[in-house]
Amino acid sequence: MLRTLEQRDFSLTQRLLAVAIFTAVTAVSAQIEVRIGPFVPFTMQVFAALLAGMVLGARDGALSQIIYLLLIRMNLPVASGGVGAAALAGPTAGYLIGFVPAAFVVGWLVEHGAKRAVQRWLAGLVGVAIIYAVGLPTLMGITGLSLPDAWAAGVAPFVGLDLAKAALAVILTEGTRAFLSRWSD
Repeated sequence: MLRTLEQRDFSLTQRLLAVAIFTAVTAVSAQIEVRIGPFVPFTMQVFAALLAGMVLGARDGALSQIIYLLLIRMNLPVASGGVGAAALAGPTAGYLIGFVPAAFVVGWLVEHGAKRAVQRWLAGLVGVAIIYAVGLPTLMGITGLSLPDAWAAGVAPFVGLDLAKAALAVILTEGTRAFLSRWSD
């Protein structure tokens, strides 16, 4: 079974450092931005949240995303477009919040039997669905868009890209885990 970092004998310091690294990866991935529409940009944050769950496991993966949200809440310019707390009141707020349960569920699925690459990819798809399930209603509430319009603006343009991000997370899971595991040796 693929073992996540939190299942190993890592010290608290090592685990916190791994969480901090994934918080930073998420912040950096937010800066990789392409505007697709007026509300939701393409970024690599979904990839970072999925990879956090796959590598760190449920608890630590979710913690890395909670800390990322706290940095945004502290008005640090770590959200897409270099904005801070305004991101948590804008049309992408739900997607950002969705990173926490997505990382948790993906991590849980990996911890509980998603051993093969295709299983981890399916776990990633569950994570993407969670992000959409939290993000879409928030997008509708903040913008006043109807469900079809919100779907067209906040989901449809991203589905293929997010499937690819889930695949990339699977591909990089083992190498990332091996890199971080060197700390325990």
